[in-house]
Amino acid sequence: MSIDGVLQIVYALFYLLGGITVFMIGMDILGSNLEKAAGSKMRTLIGKATKNKFVGIGTGTVITAIIQSSSATTVMVVGFVNIGLMTLTQATSIIMGANIGTTITAFISALSMGNFELDITAVFALIAFIGLMLTLFAKEEKSKRIGYILAGLGMIFVGLYTMSFSVSNLTETPGEVRDAIVNMFASIGNNKSTLTWEILVLFLLGLVLTGIMQSSSAVTAIVITLASEGLISLHMAIFIVLGTNIGTCFTAVISSIGTNTNARRAAVIHLCFNVIGCVIFAIPTIIWGREISEFLEYIMPNNVTWQIALFHLFFNFTTTLILMWFIPQLVKLSGILVRDKKKTPTDEVVETDEMLDKRLLKTPAIAVGQARKEIVKMGQKAFGNYKLAIEMLLSGNTDKKSEFAENEAHINELDKYITQFLVKLSSEDISGLDETKVSSFYHVTSDIERVGDYAENIVEYAEEMINAKATFSEHAVEEIKEMDGYISELYKNVEMTFANHNLSYSQNVDMAENSIDEMCEKMKEAHIRRTNEGRCSPEAGSVYLQLAVCLERIGDHLNNIAESVKTYVNSDQ
Repeated sequence: MSIDGVLQIVYALFYLLGGITVFMIGMDILGSNLEKAAGSKMRTLIGKATKNKFVGIGTGTVITAIIQSSSATTVMVVGFVNIGLMTLTQATSIIMGANIGTTITAFISALSMGNFELDITAVFALIAFIGLMLTLFAKEEKSKRIGYILAGLGMIFVGLYTMSFSVSNLTETPGEVRDAIVNMFASIGNNKSTLTWEILVLFLLGLVLTGIMQSSSAVTAIVITLASEGLISLHMAIFIVLGTNIGTCFTAVISSIGTNTNARRAAVIHLCFNVIGCVIFAIPTIIWGREISEFLEYIMPNNVTWQIALFHLFFNFTTTLILMWFIPQLVKLSGILVRDKKKTPTDEVVETDEMLDKRLLKTPAIAVGQARKEIVKMGQKAFGNYKLAIEMLLSGNTDKKSEFAENEAHINELDKYITQFLVKLSSEDISGLDETKVSSFYHVTSDIERVGDYAENIVEYAEEMINAKATFSEHAVEEIKEMDGYISELYKNVEMTFANHNLSYSQNVDMAENSIDEMCEKMKEAHIRRTNEGRCSPEAGSVYLQLAVCLERIGDHLNNIAESVKTYVNSDQ
């Protein structure tokens, strides 16, 4: 082969790699910005996925269509199982739906290769430019987001066009280069009716390429490009596509390393699902390959790109339709393949303190919602410790101090753990709304931690009273209980406001906060009165006055949490 021929191959390879790069970047831009636009809706979808397998399959399909990656969806599901947010049964249905959702990219690829009077790629190239202009000059975040979506969609088509151009540049040029390439592919696809090493090579090619690129969509796009230029037949493309469906499992399997038993089982279920599907389809394809090709040709005559896209959809849809009735059996199979030393039930939600799995960062919109839940959990722990401190103070018994100390240590661990997760989350590409939420979450965790600190002060007051053998008067006890009632009412409404990002409880929050401030002043006045009348010991009086201020500060920090919701709730659609 001449130097010119070698350079022709090298340059074509460069164009192919460039096209793949633009295609994958376009998919990432499109998926991440669609995810931002649908952030709250995705959280709602995940919540509904627990209902039944049909809803779960639909949820997996929609989420994968949004984020343009079945691997990302599966990794996210592994994270959900790892933190106990989802059972294996629920996860399995979402994984099945993810396989259906990923087929949309094949249809986009087929559309870009279509022979239309209107140049589709040119139109989407213009759309990409319009999107770029929006990202540069639009002032509103919503308009910029639309711009990125348009730019990403356009880049997908431009990337596909570049890939097609690189291949057609070789095949349309007469000479030894074209003959060598055509003969190479032709030698692989000669036998269409029996299982040969060539078929195995095609299958492994799809598997390995997908494992390396971590994107079955990208490999499928390459296959459609080669088929559109006549380098591979439909029969050959089918086996490569089958291989991609197993290769796409590698990402989830790698992601499950270091997780709990059920999370590893979720990754294994994904692998088993695709392996079983490939076996179901491989055998009849090997035996009746020619008939299957003729049937697809009958449906979409003279259009191999759409035939591949239809097969890809038919494979994933049919596999799901068959295996959705065997979800319990798949869960049991995963239990056999991944043993549990503790013998816990396979389909049981596993409780864990690590509720903010790093895999959630792949879908920041959902990670934000999960961070909120963990902050609520931290708040419950801090308020529980406050109640424990009040109980020890009023009873004059500190036997529960060890329990209190254990809870306080847990609160500090949660504070550090949540803050670290928020730091990682804030470095992700998140929407302006979620960025505002994450910023407010930092302050909320700080307020909760301060509530825990003031609870420690109350325990110290209890110890002071015990050491001084002092007691509160009956009126003082009643006033402390009244103040505690206002704080409990405030906490209840603050938790509802923050957990549900709902300002309808604001009036109750304000009323409770005002009552606490008034009660603090009442306690101070009562303290002065009792001191002047000689009805209060110096030791009890000192603790009582400090306690009044301490309880008022707790009310301030709880109120801060409710106020933080106002910074973003009106924009949360």
